[in-house]
Amino acid sequence: MIKHILTTAAISAAALAVSTNAGRADNGGSNVKHVLLISIDGMHALDFINCANGSNPTCPNLASLKSTGANYLEASTSKPSDSFPGLTAIVSGGSPRTEGAFYDVAYDRVLAPPLNTTGNGLAGGTCVANAPNGSGTEYEEGIDIDQSKLNGGAPGAGTYEGGIASIDSTRLVRDPYKSCQPVWPWNFVRTNTIFGVIHQAGGYVAWSDKHPSYSSVAGNSNVAGAAGSILDDYYSPEINSSPIPLPVTLPNGTPCNPLPDQAAANANGADYTTSFQNVQCYDQLKANAILNQINGLKHNGSAKAPVPNLFGMNFQAVSVGQKLIQKTFTPPLKGGYVDNVGTPSAPLANAIKFVDASIGQMIAALKNTGDYNSTLIVITAKHGQSPVDSSRYQGIGVPSGSPVSKSPATILANCLTPSQSASQIGPTEDDVSLIWLTQTTGCTTAAAVAQLQAQSPSSNNVAGIGQIFSGNGIAQLFNPPGLPPQGDPRTPDIIVTPNVGVTYSGSTKKQAEHGGFSHDDTNVILLLSNPRLKPVTITTEVQTAQVAPTILQALGLDPSALQAVRIEGTQVLPGVFSDDHRDGHWDH
Repeated sequence: MIKHILTTAAISAAALAVSTNAGRADNGGSNVKHVLLISIDGMHALDFINCANGSNPTCPNLASLKSTGANYLEASTSKPSDSFPGLTAIVSGGSPRTEGAFYDVAYDRVLAPPLNTTGNGLAGGTCVANAPNGSGTEYEEGIDIDQSKLNGGAPGAGTYEGGIASIDSTRLVRDPYKSCQPVWPWNFVRTNTIFGVIHQAGGYVAWSDKHPSYSSVAGNSNVAGAAGSILDDYYSPEINSSPIPLPVTLPNGTPCNPLPDQAAANANGADYTTSFQNVQCYDQLKANAILNQINGLKHNGSAKAPVPNLFGMNFQAVSVGQKLIQKTFTPPLKGGYVDNVGTPSAPLANAIKFVDASIGQMIAALKNTGDYNSTLIVITAKHGQSPVDSSRYQGIGVPSGSPVSKSPATILANCLTPSQSASQIGPTEDDVSLIWLTQTTGCTTAAAVAQLQAQSPSSNNVAGIGQIFSGNGIAQLFNPPGLPPQGDPRTPDIIVTPNVGVTYSGSTKKQAEHGGFSHDDTNVILLLSNPRLKPVTITTEVQTAQVAPTILQALGLDPSALQAVRIEGTQVLPGVFSDDHRDGHWDH
């Protein structure tokens, strides 16, 4: 079970005990005043090896960071490897066991449905106070006021804006033990994060991401407006909105007004992720926000602001380059890889080059402002992508697949909680299947597992099942499922990980996915760079959750100010600081 954690006030006191200087956290001997945190969603350590090695690297800017930093070859994301738990781990130091963040679409046995149905179909309902209700949970574009708009429909927001004001509170699940109040994204996460610790220590913090819901990075303070008071500058143009021309130019000189791939933008159901080119324009919009912040401005350049002590963004272009089969081309243009060693296809290679060039702009800006030497640059990813060997991809349950192929959720359709049905938001299935059961007669965990085993014998495994986790197999990884105080209301009853290459998303436009436990899902780039560091390659297995305490250590703050660090014993990354982690000095 989750252990008792210190109150926010106690954490604040601990953080404020660290000296600050003009709003910047003092760092002791490492001389770091700023941390630029970048998630290149989907990028494996293998991708970095392939683009950075040799005399003529195809990602020269990332390769230059490697020459002054620590490169971790065996870094693993959260499990499940979805963006929501993956990002939460990076900024909190905690796993789903502690944070309760299993997926952006999941289930909670206590929380109540939202007042109004979400944009993606999570049904609204009633909230019975002071009793377990049970509801699906959604923290993606469906909680926007208007997910078709880049600004999320925020009242009075500019066309290219987007942030906390884009969230429709009536589409948030509710807490029956807190007067049925909506559970904001940052309150859904169970602990504080590096953003809260640094802000409370007098630092200035900023973040940019793909959904307004990812304001969850602010961490839990049980205050409705907490993210707005903790995140000094939060920018989240909606990636799944209808594509519009953007006022940016890509590093290679391509303008995004008009969009470079207008045919894809005009297609039915289009968003920025349905085009290899248009998603780069979307990413550059956020990258320009970072450049403004480096230059002492708010993300949109509207006003002067401190250069953040902690800031950063996610890139989506590589993830799209790995997954997408773009059908607006004839024949369809496929991303992904051309072999088992990760040689990228042309669209993926172009995506990696774009991200590298965009990061190169940030490096140049830091050097121009004189902040490069005092900035620790952290490059990692919320998740990987599976399979790297694209020829091994198998979509289970897709229209063109075998008519007898079934996903685990399809097999157990009569036993799923209502929100997982096709009439609502649907099951949580990508290249993993998370199952929450009704636990009625015939739908107990044991009975459900028996159904899965009966319909997926090794001789005719139509569901592509690799491993079934339940009972103690779940409890070894997470808190046991159930109602408090014996169980965790968010832990799935069953988790199914498929054979390598199998996905359950049902999409015919993808050839890879993430969310599962496989090596390709979880192994990601992890690079820490600063001009004072000597190059070192570390083969010890590490977790992306270790990024959070390492960032605090670099800024001279106590890693144990993070509640999840104390609960899980998350360690500072090896090879960066000296053995005495209290002195804040570089290890090399």
